[in-house]
Amino acid sequence: MKVAVDTSLCIGSGTCALTAPAVFDQDADEALVVVLDGAPPEREREAVELAVQSCPAAVIRILE
Repeated sequence: MKVAVDTSLCIGSGTCALTAPAVFDQDADEALVVVLDGAPPEREREAVELAVQSCPAAVIRILE
């Protein structure tokens, strides 16, 4: 699994960082999504899928 985000559309809600903190964080200056692990282990799949579903701006994608 690989994770991709479109930071240009991120609204900085922080849902991803709360849902999957091992994979996502927020930029300190603009609160935009930061991918900590672009190829997270399979054990993070459920959290990443929840982050994808919960993102209000729909900027996170899972690439297989």
